[in-house]
Amino acid sequence: MKLYNTLTRKIEEFIPYEEGKVKMYTCGPTVYHYAHIGNIRSYIGHDILDKTLRYLGYEVTRAMNITDVGHLTSDSDSGEDKMEVARKREHKTSMEIADFYTKAFFKDLDKLHCRTPEIVSPATENIDMYIKIIEKLIKDGYAYLSGGNVYFDISKLDDYYVLTNHKEDQMVVGVREGVEEDDNKRNQADFALWFTTSKFENHELQWDSPWGKGYPGWHIECSGISIKYLGEHLDIHGGGVDNIFPHHTNEIAQSEAYLGHKWCNYWFHNEHLLDETGKMSKSRGEFLTVSLLEEKGYDPLAYRFMVLSSHYRKQLVFTYEALEQFQSTLNKLRNKINNIKKDGEIEENKYNEYNEKFKEELSNDLNTSNALTVLYDLLKDTEVNGNTKLRLVTDFDKVLSLDLIKEDEKLDKDLEKYILAKIEERNEAKKNKDYLLADSIRNELLEKNVMIKDTREGTTYEIIK
Repeated sequence: MKLYNTLTRKIEEFIPYEEGKVKMYTCGPTVYHYAHIGNIRSYIGHDILDKTLRYLGYEVTRAMNITDVGHLTSDSDSGEDKMEVARKREHKTSMEIADFYTKAFFKDLDKLHCRTPEIVSPATENIDMYIKIIEKLIKDGYAYLSGGNVYFDISKLDDYYVLTNHKEDQMVVGVREGVEEDDNKRNQADFALWFTTSKFENHELQWDSPWGKGYPGWHIECSGISIKYLGEHLDIHGGGVDNIFPHHTNEIAQSEAYLGHKWCNYWFHNEHLLDETGKMSKSRGEFLTVSLLEEKGYDPLAYRFMVLSSHYRKQLVFTYEALEQFQSTLNKLRNKINNIKKDGEIEENKYNEYNEKFKEELSNDLNTSNALTVLYDLLKDTEVNGNTKLRLVTDFDKVLSLDLIKEDEKLDKDLEKYILAKIEERNEAKKNKDYLLADSIRNELLEKNVMIKDTREGTTYEIIK
């Protein structure tokens, strides 16, 4: 497996800390509003990486945060907490808002067939961990208390900008642009680890700490949650390119200062989704969500298909015309697959040939576009029989997750009629206490991949793979 590593700015062979096992952390949503489809592109990218690693045989443990406190509107240390903005907008408590938009977010992921990480943890459930980290950073001289807040001192590091490959004088402008200067900081690039009510007196969510009643900064939550649940060594950290600075830069600084060693080996970043006027955001243009696409008659998986047809490190331009084309192409693809004649035994050599090609493309820095080409080549190959094609499509779809084969569509009427007749015959046999016949009917159906289930409501069946 080869991945582009933002840290080294090159494609590298992926080697996890522990052979065969991957610990992966991906930045989750700030649950103050619906996620727009630009945000969602990153989560599809994380899902593809996760599923590819599993498809290649790795054991993956993935954690993700839910930001329900601490993320300010500037993405730095000024402005309002985004949850406070939502609270004023909707006249609800922060926790009510967080609960509503967290559920909405996972509904969107479900519609897009993105698997939920093993560990999902809200920021507000890990306050003790942040305090533990901050206390050690202060003790070791990496952090200081000023004006009631706790800040990380970037001057204590040899290379704070290791992830961005910039020098300090190049980045300070970016730090200050659109952001008010904080007189409490020793360096304007220093970042807050803990805010007290001396600055945000009306903040709804506050906790007691050694530095006063307040709440954590945005950056500390991801370090805290990752270290708490995945340990001191992380294989892959994922997010959007807009997270590289300052968020991920700050995560590296505080995590490695706390741990005393390198924290994460591979940094994975998705490029932006653009509309025709530029980067997609919540603040301008039509607020495009998965639900809005559905309301307009689009299958959410057409958007997933659109994302997979481009490389995750390339900017992608969204238009309804493009989405319309992808939906049409996806429908044609599904129809073609569901019209494949089921004939012949599985040809292991052909299966292995195409499966290796599929793995090879995914292993080349997640080249999903080329992986889709492998699928199309398979469907055009007249030397591969129907059952081999269907098995390969089924396996490919474990990563692509495009509903390429729908079980309910595969079951034709003749087969359904046959199964129901056999179930009726078996029920009659049981009535007549002819259990030998009843068992033989069950076994006959099982040989055809049909499992009978006896319930209080009657006998049902399930097609098994």
